[in-house]
Amino acid sequence: MGAFFGAASKRDVSLDVFFGVDYHSHLGTRRAGMVMYDSEIGFQREIHSIENTPFRTKFEHDLMGFKGRSGIGCISDSDPQPLLVRSHLGVYAISTVGCINNCEELINRFTGPGFQFMAMSSGKVNSTELVAALINTQADLATGIRYAQEQIEGSLTLLVMTDRGELLCARDRMGRLPVLIGRDSDGYCVTFESFAYGKLGYIDEHELGPGEIVRVSAEGYEIVSPALEKMRICAFLWVYYGYPNSNYEGVNVEVMRYRNGEAMARAEIELGTLPELDYVSGMPDSGLPHGIGYSHVAGVPLARPFVKYTPTWPRSFMPESQDVRNRVAKMKQIPVPELIRDKRLLLVDDSIVRGTQMRETVDFLYDTGAAEVHMRSACPPIMYGCKFLMFSRGRSDLDLIARRKVRELEGIEGDEHIEEYADTRSERGQCMLKAICDEMGFDTLDFQTLDSMLAAIGIDPEKICTYCWTGKD
Repeated sequence: MGAFFGAASKRDVSLDVFFGVDYHSHLGTRRAGMVMYDSEIGFQREIHSIENTPFRTKFEHDLMGFKGRSGIGCISDSDPQPLLVRSHLGVYAISTVGCINNCEELINRFTGPGFQFMAMSSGKVNSTELVAALINTQADLATGIRYAQEQIEGSLTLLVMTDRGELLCARDRMGRLPVLIGRDSDGYCVTFESFAYGKLGYIDEHELGPGEIVRVSAEGYEIVSPALEKMRICAFLWVYYGYPNSNYEGVNVEVMRYRNGEAMARAEIELGTLPELDYVSGMPDSGLPHGIGYSHVAGVPLARPFVKYTPTWPRSFMPESQDVRNRVAKMKQIPVPELIRDKRLLLVDDSIVRGTQMRETVDFLYDTGAAEVHMRSACPPIMYGCKFLMFSRGRSDLDLIARRKVRELEGIEGDEHIEEYADTRSERGQCMLKAICDEMGFDTLDFQTLDSMLAAIGIDPEKICTYCWTGKD
């Protein structure tokens, strides 16, 4: 996915930006960058690959060269950024997060005399450069940002720093990701994760609404384009992406996950489907709090039958090769045989997307002597690849295990019954569960219902994006 952090202050904020970006490392694994602005020496920028080395270790040696009372930085799963742009709007740094589905169409608008893009080694155009090109067609930055968001099919959240040291931040028009402003005695910061600025000594100041554009300086902030009414914030921020300490729309991530796990266990007790168990375990790391909630209501001890060895590969989806990802997932899971052998285990994961790594987990649990392995997903079956933030995005919806099983069970006609398959209490839903269990080796499997997951989040369901499950914008 990706994220950014920025600050504008009466003091040097190099360390704030450094640590603020580092606190977003769980949201991206490919590239990272920092840009500082000082009125005397201008812009200073560094971009590094973080695919094999964490942000902090790549950028700590750059800190001595950074100086400025304004700065921005980002973590990215896509193109190198932040970029420095020179145009009739001045020189500015820009970082973007989102997904542009009509990229080629927009690029074609700029083909011809006087227009050119710097192609990356893949031959593709940097999406942030494309956004800047759209912004530069307008008379000022705020108007350009609004124009770019209107032209893009997908989503666009961005942060700009001008050659005056001001920041312009804009939340996606549908508010799919959060943008928050914090304040301390010397200035202001812009962030995705609320806990990041709390640790840096900032306090809550303002949470942008969907489509809102705000100008930030050391003296204060000004809303230059008001929030729109309609919002579709990503549910996966609570279920999976978000860091436990963070709050979005006033709802804490960790608390939501406890509630979600509790609701799953409560439903199974009411239906009489709760299996006899020795231990409940949350799949590390984001599945753990869902598992805590489940364990509490089910009255079954919580245990860690395996742990992750993460010093060298902190996240298993980092490598581009699926074969390498599978091997990394296998190598990093270290069993605790005393908590597995002859035990009936129930694992709670945040989601089951492609299922490519799940089979490895089940196999090594049985190989270590587990008597039974039951699986629960903290969200409904994912039926559609995300077209807004690139979560669960692949070459085809058939990469998703739930959709693949629908196709295997009923052929293309099954696509007419996706909603019924997504309801695991229905006859078709039960058939899908059995097919997944047969492939994965689970003794039982179930998914959280959409209504219960939304209730656990606790804000107006109309404000939450559920496209991955319903296919509806």
